[in-house]
Amino acid sequence: MPGVWKLLPVNRAETISRNNQQNHLLLRSQRKMQLFSPNIPCRSSLLQDSVRRYLQLPADQTVLILHAKVAQKSYGNEKRFFCPPPCVYLSGPGWKLKQEQIKARDLGEAGFRVCGYMGLDSMGSSLMETQKLSFEEQPDAKGFSCAKALYISDTDKRKHFRLVLKLFFSNGQEIGTFHSKLIKVISKPSQKKQSLKNTDLCISSGSKVSLFNRLRSQTVSTRYLSVEGGAFIASARQWAAFTLHLADERCSRSEFPLREGYIRYGSVVQLVCTATGVTLPPLIIRKVMKQYAMLDVDEPISQLHKCAFQLQGSDRMYLCLSTDKVIQFQASPCPKEANRELLNDGSCWTIISTETVEYTFSESLACIREPVSPVPLIAALQLTGGGDVAMLEVQGEYFHAHLKVWFGDVEAETMYRSPKSLVCVVPDVSAFGSDWRWLRYPITVPLLLIRDDGLIYSSSFTFTYTPEQSCVPGQQVLSDVPQDSDKLLDSIHQEFTRTNFHLFMQT
Repeated sequence: MPGVWKLLPVNRAETISRNNQQNHLLLRSQRKMQLFSPNIPCRSSLLQDSVRRYLQLPADQTVLILHAKVAQKSYGNEKRFFCPPPCVYLSGPGWKLKQEQIKARDLGEAGFRVCGYMGLDSMGSSLMETQKLSFEEQPDAKGFSCAKALYISDTDKRKHFRLVLKLFFSNGQEIGTFHSKLIKVISKPSQKKQSLKNTDLCISSGSKVSLFNRLRSQTVSTRYLSVEGGAFIASARQWAAFTLHLADERCSRSEFPLREGYIRYGSVVQLVCTATGVTLPPLIIRKVMKQYAMLDVDEPISQLHKCAFQLQGSDRMYLCLSTDKVIQFQASPCPKEANRELLNDGSCWTIISTETVEYTFSESLACIREPVSPVPLIAALQLTGGGDVAMLEVQGEYFHAHLKVWFGDVEAETMYRSPKSLVCVVPDVSAFGSDWRWLRYPITVPLLLIRDDGLIYSSSFTFTYTPEQSCVPGQQVLSDVPQDSDKLLDSIHQEFTRTNFHLFMQT
């Protein structure tokens, strides 16, 4: 859920006293000199104009990596390829724009083709396997590729690792290096009853999962639950990540309130495709043992467990695949054991948690010679202070000293703390234009990170200035501003230039 929170203005002296310990506060007058001084270099004005054009017509380039949260270790000569295979999607209008720029330099269309290599990070392993990726354009104009032959050998003793993706244009120009999230190494699926005291392998409500099916346990027959054209399909090539929600069994399907907690067998759940939002009806998740659905098991679900999905309220109907179609299959009751139902191969699914990491950047307004990496990722914002001086800490990963925080088209004074933290001064609302005196409603601006050479990294975070409605009880509030009322305008001007702002942050 989007995080939204506010901090009421505090006393200016208290703010300065609290933050002087960090030795990075600037007074309002100093900031105004920096923002509006005629001695600002021409480059700053050009960069601001570029940012304004970008905000009017964003030309982002996005690299999306999908991968499983755990990986089975291979033993000896056996290669247990990662399942589902790590996938890479390239999206955004910036890729097309980059193609036009390369054509304009007479490099030809062949110079634009994107290719890459994916492998394991080399830390602790001298045998780093890599796989070449060739991207194909899909009907939705996204580029797609997957690494089907990656594995981790038993000579690699790490408990966790990351995938490394290196992208290039076919003319040899490097695009950048991108990392997956941490992947946990397991020897094999746990056969023990999972305990909530050890939740490392348990699956929680609201997390993302992938489902795949192997007929007669043959790797070549693997099919992944996916979505195409608004319908659920079983694909041999692409897989979809689904958000697995734990539902309240007592409510109707139309209400479907979600619950927190870990998923147990026998729970009512709902699967929602993270890419399309297409949803399956409420399902009861069952444990599978030797092709039987176990109706009396309520233990927590673990990674790479075999499970089945019974349609809630149906007569033994289960989610099933038939070649590339997803159908319903009616299980047979077990005459000797009432707590079991016999399934077919197509109704037995393997469940695994997945991760998604998304890198977004824009080269459209700058002549970039260096790789775009490391691409910073913003995870959270923390506001301190208020009134005359407010500081914003940007928390995340892959930060460096050549980044500046921008509030829309306004650059903020930024200090680099660590690869996980940047701190900046929140610009005064007057920096967004002369019409600020008429402000009655919140002003929301996107939060950007911009590299020294003009490379733009957008984010899903925004910053909102909201004028505080501070009225004396019983005082009449004027709904309209008389155009000839200079006194009222002066009053508004004075109120807004003091401490009358709520500061909101959201994503």
